Amino acid sequence: MPVSYIEAIRTGLAEEMRRDERVYLIGEDIGIDGGAFKATQGLIEEFGPQRVIDSPLAEGIIVSSSIGAAMIGMRPVAEIQFVDFITPAMDAITQQAAKLRYRSAGTQTCPLTVRVCYGGGTGGGLYHSQTNTTWFAHEPGLIVVAPATVADAKGMLKASIRQDDPVLYFEHKRLYRTIKEDLPDGDDFIADLFHAAVRREGKDATLVTYGYMLQVALQSAEKVEQETGATIEVIDLRVLNPLDRDTILDSVAKTSRLCILQEDHRTLGIGSEISAIVAEDAFDCLDAPILRVAAPDVPAIPAAEPMEQFYMPNVEKTCAALHKLLQY
Repeated sequence: MPVSYIEAIRTGLAEEMRRDERVYLIGEDIGIDGGAFKATQGLIEEFGPQRVIDSPLAEGIIVSSSIGAAMIGMRPVAEIQFVDFITPAMDAITQQAAKLRYRSAGTQTCPLTVRVCYGGGTGGGLYHSQTNTTWFAHEPGLIVVAPATVADAKGMLKASIRQDDPVLYFEHKRLYRTIKEDLPDGDDFIADLFHAAVRREGKDATLVTYGYMLQVALQSAEKVEQETGATIEVIDLRVLNPLDRDTILDSVAKTSRLCILQEDHRTLGIGSEISAIVAEDAFDCLDAPILRVAAPDVPAIPAAEPMEQFYMPNVEKTCAALHKLLQY
C-alpha cells in the first residue's frame, strides 16, 4: 500500500523506538500536538512523554541536551521545526557535535540525529522556507542527508538513528504529502547513507540535484527528451556530506555535459563544490561548460506568491538550461 513521505518518517521513528529503548524524540510541539506537520502524531500515546519530549522554544537547548544524552549512550532524535530556526543551535552542532570524535581521538561519539524541515514553494515566506543545507555540508564531522523519495525518507532516517556520528536529516516540507510510494517489506530496511542514486538513465547530459528538486529534475528530463530526443541522466545526491564523487564523475564521463539543480542560493551552494570536483577530475570529459540552476542570491525567499515563483527553480528554468547545454 502506498504511503506518503511524512508517513514514512513517522513509521521509521516508531520502528527505531521499538527496536532500541535508547531512542527518544525531543522538539517543539512534537508530543501532544504531533508536530507542526504531524510527523510524530500518535507516538506519545505509544511511547509516553519520557521518550517523546515536548521541549521549550529553544533550539540551542534541544540540540545541546541531545548531545549530552548521546555522549552517555542515548540515541536522541531532535526536531528543528523549521531550518530557519536552527541558528540558536549552530554552536552546539558545529562546535560540539561535529568535533566530538575528532577532539577525543575517536574515544567519544555523538549518535545524534537532527531532523530539519526545510524548503520553499509552500508560501511560508522569509522565516519558514529557507534551504540552508550548505551551512552544514561544509562542516567535517557531520553527515548531511536530504532524502527525496518515500523509501529514502524511512530508510535513511533509520540508518541515521543507528549511526554513531551526528546526522543532519533534511526533510523538504513540500514532499510531505505530495508523493507516495510502496515501501520495501520488513522493519529492518535501512538505506545507504554514503552514496548517490541514479534515478533516470541517460547518455546526453547529467542533471544532479537533491531533495524536492528531484521532482523538478525528473519532469524536466522527460520534457527535454520529448522535445529533442536527448536523454538526461538524473542523479539524486541523497547525501550532501560526504559527497559521492564517483557516481557524479562516472555519469559525466558518460554524458560529457553537466547541469546542477539546487534550491539553495547560487553562490557557494552544493553546486559550486560539484562544479569544482568535475572541473578538477573530469575536465577532459566535458563538451560544454557546467551550468547551474539555483535560487538567486537574495537574503530569503519572498512571501508574495508571484515573487516566490520567480525565486524558486522550476521545470521551465531547468529545461532552458538543459537546452542551452545540449546546443553548445
